[in-house]
Amino acid sequence: MLLQVTHETRYDYQPAVETAQHVAYLEPRPHAGQRVLSHSLLISPQPVQRRASDVYGNRRCFFSLQVPHSVLEVRARSLLSTQAHALPESAQPWEQLRDSLRYQAGAAYQPANEMGFASPFVPRQLEFAGYARPSFVAGADVLTVARDLMERIHTDFTYETHSTQINTPALQALEQRKGVCQDFAHIMLACWRSMGLPARYVSGYLLTQPPPGQTKLIGSDASHAWVSVYVPDLPEGARWVDLDPTNNRWGWHAPGVDYVTVATGRDFGDVSPLRGVIHGGSRHTLSVGVTVEEIRDDLETPAPLPTDNQAPALPDMRQTQGQSQSQSQSQSSGSLLQNP
Repeated sequence: MLLQVTHETRYDYQPAVETAQHVAYLEPRPHAGQRVLSHSLLISPQPVQRRASDVYGNRRCFFSLQVPHSVLEVRARSLLSTQAHALPESAQPWEQLRDSLRYQAGAAYQPANEMGFASPFVPRQLEFAGYARPSFVAGADVLTVARDLMERIHTDFTYETHSTQINTPALQALEQRKGVCQDFAHIMLACWRSMGLPARYVSGYLLTQPPPGQTKLIGSDASHAWVSVYVPDLPEGARWVDLDPTNNRWGWHAPGVDYVTVATGRDFGDVSPLRGVIHGGSRHTLSVGVTVEEIRDDLETPAPLPTDNQAPALPDMRQTQGQSQSQSQSQSSGSLLQNP
């Protein structure tokens, strides 16, 4: 499948922001099921400095704005080719994996182990272990357990927009049995890690289809989130299997060819699409628009993407903050801004 993703973000500030530093996770990362054909990131005002680096291998962009500005606009556009892979088979018992990752003096370091610890959005608590335990049948292989847990979350929880915020604790979402894709992913991670197994948070996009007889609206999509679990008896370099509890889908490298992977981390806090620290701008409004389109042979070939910042200021967003959530926290030096 050939997919084009456009992610537009606009902040309007009152009063103007004097200086700002931001981090963006908007460039998809390549993997065996996903090839990035082109990517552009347009920022207005144009940033002073930019660089990319990430400890987890994600493509992160840092940019600094040293001029006063009342509007910040960021547009990321990516063209990708995705393909499906045969579903993996595993005979790895979950208890054996759990025991192999427990601390032992002199044992070799296993990178997957760091995805088994608690993180700011994903605590390890008894309530999560209690919910997870029925899926962890003695002797069952890791993938069977993971699929069962995913299916239970999909069945037991209600997807309800605006039922939670970015900083809603995973335990609260567990108790109320409703939330959005971010909550479902955090709950599954918390259940998995509470049983002593490693899993990581995946941020990205999902191609959606409009209702029959209706045209797909520009900007009507949103960021998506799911989970990736570690399966050590799969081939080297392909030991993470993705599961989406929101849609009850799973697959190797991605839950399907209609998914786009952007970044992976311990939880949402590691891979928020755009966050930063600003000086000034005590009040702000946020608009986000996401469009995921399939490019087919019978449709017009998309125009080449421009290179970074070789374009005029971006137009207003087509879709306001309806599909997403925002967070603003005060700091002594300014404000910390974060959006999905």
